Amino acid sequence: MPSKRYTLTAALPYTNGPIHIGHLAGVYVPADIYARYQRLQGHDVAFICGSDEHGVAISMRAKKEGVSPKEIIDKYHHVIKKSFEEFGISFDNYSRTSAKIHHETASDFFKKLYDQNDFIEEVTEQLYDQEADQFLADRFVTGTCPVCGHTEAYGDQCENCGSSLNATDLIDPKSTITGAVPSLKKTKHWFLPLDRYEGFLKEWILKGHKSDWKPNVYGQCKSWIDDGLKPRAVTRDLDWGIPVPVKDAQGKVLYVWFDAPIGYISSTKEWAEREGTDWEPYWKDQNTELYHFIGKDNIVFHCIIFPSMLKAHGDYILPKNVPANEFLNLEGNKLSTSKNWAVWLHEYLVDFPDMQDVLRYTLTANAPETKDNDFTWKDFQARNNNELVAIFGNFVNRVAVLTHKYYEGSIPEPSTYTSSDEAALRALQSYPKTIADSLGRFRFREAGQELMNLARLGNKYLADEEPWKLIKTDPERTKTVMFVALQIASALAVLSEPFLPFTSNKLKSILNHTALGSAPTWDTIATSAMLLPSNHTINKAELLFRKIEDEEIAAQLAKLEATKKSNEQEMTTNITPQKETITYDDFSKLDLRVGTILEAEKMPKADKLIVMKVDTGLDTRTIVSGIAEHFSPEELVGKQVTVLVNLAARKLRGVESQGMILLAEDADGRLIFVNPDDATANGSQIS
Repeated sequence: MPSKRYTLTAALPYTNGPIHIGHLAGVYVPADIYARYQRLQGHDVAFICGSDEHGVAISMRAKKEGVSPKEIIDKYHHVIKKSFEEFGISFDNYSRTSAKIHHETASDFFKKLYDQNDFIEEVTEQLYDQEADQFLADRFVTGTCPVCGHTEAYGDQCENCGSSLNATDLIDPKSTITGAVPSLKKTKHWFLPLDRYEGFLKEWILKGHKSDWKPNVYGQCKSWIDDGLKPRAVTRDLDWGIPVPVKDAQGKVLYVWFDAPIGYISSTKEWAEREGTDWEPYWKDQNTELYHFIGKDNIVFHCIIFPSMLKAHGDYILPKNVPANEFLNLEGNKLSTSKNWAVWLHEYLVDFPDMQDVLRYTLTANAPETKDNDFTWKDFQARNNNELVAIFGNFVNRVAVLTHKYYEGSIPEPSTYTSSDEAALRALQSYPKTIADSLGRFRFREAGQELMNLARLGNKYLADEEPWKLIKTDPERTKTVMFVALQIASALAVLSEPFLPFTSNKLKSILNHTALGSAPTWDTIATSAMLLPSNHTINKAELLFRKIEDEEIAAQLAKLEATKKSNEQEMTTNITPQKETITYDDFSKLDLRVGTILEAEKMPKADKLIVMKVDTGLDTRTIVSGIAEHFSPEELVGKQVTVLVNLAARKLRGVESQGMILLAEDADGRLIFVNPDDATANGSQIS
């Protein structure tokens, strides 16, 4: 197979906190598996990433900790980079967007589009904090979501229902800097007119990638395009970021979602300069295949906005695929950095030293590829003890121990193969293609289980042939059995490398691959039944995995329980303050009625939204609410609810929502309906 060139990018992590298992499962483990696999095929791979060090999240963290943004990015960049290195994520380059080469690359990119008149300038009204004397970027504003009523929505997105928002959409907005109620003030910004690229995006995505992109990616893109694209601001009023490189732009920086994806290009430049190679073929040669590995919350930026930027620039290739994953939960609850509800990578590496592959395997086996999945410590223990230890490790250990016991570590000469030997070797030779086919379709869970099936094949073969008994009655036949088992072990050493790199190296050491004139490769496994020749000497057995004890799991669960209790205490002591006093006339404007949900169904291609038909007594109306993660449509039908009926209608994903259902949130983050105590006639007013 001729060598191909791949540019693989993994989403740039924000340097406002460490890496947790949600990041690993969604982005970095699958990206690393794919990069390692392509390298094993002999392809030219540039696996690129770096720290995203601009944007409001950095400024917010800095203000919270009372330090400068630079102190925040330096602290977390080193924590993240070290964690990735120790965990074995094999980036060819891990850069940072505060680097000089990135500032230059992003500025040059902006200036080229600016000179080509690809931007439009607009003066708009934005929220302004007079006490802080600054405009409020999206994340510096919180308020009530106009879609689901969540009281802590941000100015760009409601994390409860997933709706994309503008800061001016929020009900009762307030500044996160001072707590003040912001005012509107005029400011000039530059916008990328995404509507100019609708035709291109329809042709490229809706026609060109309908069959090969994952349904969640294609569906979200189609929804955005079908709703009609609008100009998107590429600058912000902030004091942290890359200064807008044009006149009359004092106090303005590039919007983080304009500058961050350009970080892939600047990181590639940095790598090429260090390695003494040319970066341009990795971004400008049409024969190069570009893949973005991301989480589902970044789909729009990588499939709509960044490709539009690249198209406008004119010099760059477009991604062939964007294999975005869904989200990973932890013990039944959403991972949350702010609530410390997470398994942090740097802490895991301390608690479970030299067990990187166990976490990699568990996250791959439970990868959220098509839906949100849940990580539990009990499953982590079971995957290790019942699969890695009992299947993979057990097979390899028995083969190595018996080879030293019977032949002093020297691989025996086989005699005549039986049908069972031939069947095992044929099956062995099928695994490279089987695993490769799964990886080619980005089905990492499936590929990882096929690897484990190869270990199962080895265990079954040994169990059927029983060389520990056969040695007493037929020593010649035993040699053949052990020879075949060693070939399976050798194949495992190679095929496990993308999934279990530390284990692969350890197994190659046991089997003494470095002493071979020609070590087995992915391709030779598929074509040769002799990966380890007779008379080759292997090293002594060592355990690939160790059992994880109940006490270790109990300690992790206790840590989470302590976090949960701490969050509950914080919620009771830090109850959302009372809003500003209103008059009776203000309250009387709210028309709250009892209603009954007649129909409910999930909105297509929207994970969190449910479309309901509600009998309000006045009429039957459609209400869209972001509650799909808390309630199934079936349990909603027939439920009496409290409805705000005189809220202005608003379109969501093309459906007009004509009201809002009132809900509360408990200490565990679960939503609870604010219902009338007893069955009440629909339309009854609540006052």
